[in-house]
Amino acid sequence: MSIDSKKDRIKGKTNETVGKATDDDKKELKGKIQEKVGQAKEKADNIVDKVAEKINKKSEK
Repeated sequence: MSIDSKKDRIKGKTNETVGKATDDDKKELKGKIQEKVGQAKEKADNIVDKVAEKINKKSEK
């Protein structure tokens, strides 16, 4: 998990919680979106790692 994806997820969850607590739908939605962006970044990082691993295994042969 990259620092950027973790940061986005934490900021998103914080914004979502603050939005719920203050009854601010816009901030809550922003938080949900930000958290999803963090999840997408994490998935992309995982895919890149898997592809790099496969390339490295092929190049070692």
